[in-house]
Amino acid sequence: MNYLYDLVDDLLSLLFPRICHACGNHLTRNERLICTECYILIPRTAYHLESDNPVARIFWGRCRIEKAAAFSFYNHDSRIRHLIHVLKYKGIQDIGFELGKIYGLMLFNSGFTGDIDMIIPVPLHPVKERIRGFNQSFLISQGISSATGLPVDSGSLVRVIRTATQTKRSRYDRWKNVEGTFMVTDPCSVRGKHILLIDDVITTGSTIESCAVELLRSEGVRVSVAALAVSLV
Repeated sequence: MNYLYDLVDDLLSLLFPRICHACGNHLTRNERLICTECYILIPRTAYHLESDNPVARIFWGRCRIEKAAAFSFYNHDSRIRHLIHVLKYKGIQDIGFELGKIYGLMLFNSGFTGDIDMIIPVPLHPVKERIRGFNQSFLISQGISSATGLPVDSGSLVRVIRTATQTKRSRYDRWKNVEGTFMVTDPCSVRGKHILLIDDVITTGSTIESCAVELLRSEGVRVSVAALAVSLV
């Protein structure tokens, strides 16, 4: 029976090739979305093991962040950059969940999530989410949740202003572009909670800062941050 299943699987792979979304090579029978080589070669930052790390320093003097980390580096032609591009602009949503699960296991096993109460994804404006069809940060959050057991709250923090794209903006312009963009819908739902704020990529940190500032208005809230990638250029 297994032989027949493998034969059918091989035939389907010939007719409908499954490729790695990071490098474009064919996937083997036991691989899914990302080939083993790319899984191994995606550079990990290990920032979740260091309280004083380059992601945490982005927020120094700007807002109170308990701890901050990123899975990989958002460099030109990097595998993680290509994966995030395929997720956001080609709509391969499973990539968000899969990468979130991989990173979630790292965070959980290191103790990073030990004192976290809930996960909140950086929200998209409803119009933009309707156009894209999904919020990539929510998909990543679901993956992290599956690995850590932490609940995902996608309703307590909303984006109330639709901003222009952040691409190619200076750090100051990015901050002005998202200032006052987010709102907590029900302060009671986050009161006294330690929140893990999730985004796909951190560049200047302006979007995360704007989210954190709004969340920190609620009594007893603490905010930590994790992203799939960070751009340090």
